[in-house]
Amino acid sequence: MEELVQLVSDKTGLPKNQAQTAVKTVIDYLKKNLPAPIAGQIDQTLRGKGGIDAEGLAKGLGGMLGKKD
Repeated sequence: MEELVQLVSDKTGLPKNQAQTAVKTVIDYLKKNLPAPIAGQIDQTLRGKGGIDAEGLAKGLGGMLGKKD
């Protein structure tokens, strides 16, 4: 999760503690609202066992939230 927090901080300019709060809020929301099999993969991904890099996850989340590159 640290890599994702750093990425959010770098891309948004948020201080690290605020980026961590934002990341945790989004992750908790996703785990609560996604189907269980997908939600269960979030923790694996954040531990580096899901085969998805943090930047790819951040881009996917941005797309889900309407951000366009």
